[in-house]
Amino acid sequence: MSSVREQVLSALFANLQALGTSTVKVYRNLDKPQKVDGGMIIMRDGASEQPEVLLSPLTYIYQHLVSVEVLVQNSDASARENQLDALLVGIGGVIIADRSLGGIAEWVEAEAPAFVEEPIEGAASVKMAQVAVMARFITNDPLN
Repeated sequence: MSSVREQVLSALFANLQALGTSTVKVYRNLDKPQKVDGGMIIMRDGASEQPEVLLSPLTYIYQHLVSVEVLVQNSDASARENQLDALLVGIGGVIIADRSLGGIAEWVEAEAPAFVEEPIEGAASVKMAQVAVMARFITNDPLN
């Protein structure tokens, strides 16, 4: 059986996959993409902060920070902004709909996005939003 950490990451990724369409692809830990066709969501596993430890019974309370990158490419700036906004609203909806990831996590919450626009020579610009997502979970073993 996989660790609680991996169960949390897998459940969050499965929920994000619901946003995938024929024009929007959802990936986990994808290397930097060479091309963005329409839209792309990349969930990066991130890292856990130092846990809070309770001694009786021994319990580790982790806050794991996941990075969700949302990329859109469209030659029409207005369409690019609207598509990016729609994907961010969708991510927020996915998180709000299942904050406990089916009971695996105590709480999942997204932070406000950070935006970057990258001009591509000879092609449409890529607009990216990076969203930090915090997943709080409990385990009795730091390796589990």
